[in-house]
Amino acid sequence: MASGKEIRGKIGSVKNTQKITRAMQMVAASKLRRTQDRMAASRPYAERIRTVIGHLSEANPDESHPYLEKRDVKRVGYIVVTSDRGLCGSLNVNLFRPLVADIRRWQEQGVEADLCIIGAKGAAYFRRLDVNITAVTTHLEEDPHVSNLIGAITSMTDAWRDGTIDRLFIVHNVFENTMSQKPEITTLLPVEPIDKEALQ
Repeated sequence: MASGKEIRGKIGSVKNTQKITRAMQMVAASKLRRTQDRMAASRPYAERIRTVIGHLSEANPDESHPYLEKRDVKRVGYIVVTSDRGLCGSLNVNLFRPLVADIRRWQEQGVEADLCIIGAKGAAYFRRLDVNITAVTTHLEEDPHVSNLIGAITSMTDAWRDGTIDRLFIVHNVFENTMSQKPEITTLLPVEPIDKEALQ
């Protein structure tokens, strides 16, 4: 049987652990609030940019930009946005599942896929699979700068212009609330015209 001194020591140890856990929770909550604020501020901008580009695709039918060119699909590319660290539940796994299914669907049609991966978890996962990884960017920390991403993203847009890939997608999670993030695969290239009925 434990002595009174040992029991008091264990109680003290548990209390110290509680203090540390509470401090970590406060830091995490603060970081989450900052991230949510940045995301809320950038979302309208991103949506408006997509709307403007969609309108430009219909502006002058006599002028054709390479990003508007529709081609027969022989190879596709994906820009995959994942986390650098774990301890985020099924966030990454829920993203990988529909992506792998989409890649398999293309492969069944004889279409191969190239991946540009942002985030260490995505890089570790897809290195184990039979897919072609053309670019990887990891450890962007909390406040990524465009200069850290431009090389990897450019490799995919260059592949589009060179005709190496015929369709480019971005794969990411859409934040709904702290308990729910929805995986989404969106076509980046060719630029798709805006659905005018959806805007009304």
